Amino acid sequence: MSTSQRSQARFGRRTVVAAVGAVGAAAALTACGGSQDATGSDTVRPAEEGAGTNGDGTALAKTADIPEGGGVVFADEGVVVTQPTAGTFKAFSSKCTHQGCAVKGIADGVINCPCHNSTFDASTGEATGGPATLPLPEKQIRVENGSITLA
Repeated sequence: MSTSQRSQARFGRRTVVAAVGAVGAAAALTACGGSQDATGSDTVRPAEEGAGTNGDGTALAKTADIPEGGGVVFADEGVVVTQPTAGTFKAFSSKCTHQGCAVKGIADGVINCPCHNSTFDASTGEATGGPATLPLPEKQIRVENGSITLA
């Protein structure tokens, strides 16, 4: 085999490996996309248009959009908003303290990370299971007139 044939053969194998890697990455990203938890509430979505702000922060949602005992992850803002009890709203970083994956499902007072099954208390952000040992950092929100905004 000539030098140019070997070079073309190597290029071909690299192309196949790169293509397979790209397909695998696409599949992994698709698996991490937004979905619904077992209770049927949306858990990952963009900030709400028209949720209302006073110009002081990013509008996230209307209070009615956050299920009691659950919550919603706002991926673009890197925040998860929960309603542990009726009328009480909390916000935390949506980045798991174990390896930085985005948390996903929130149900029955628990925030879940799909990467390594870490769990966090939806009212305090404290790590309650899995490999994560540090709490999710709290984020400041403002709840006014039925709207939730980042403070």
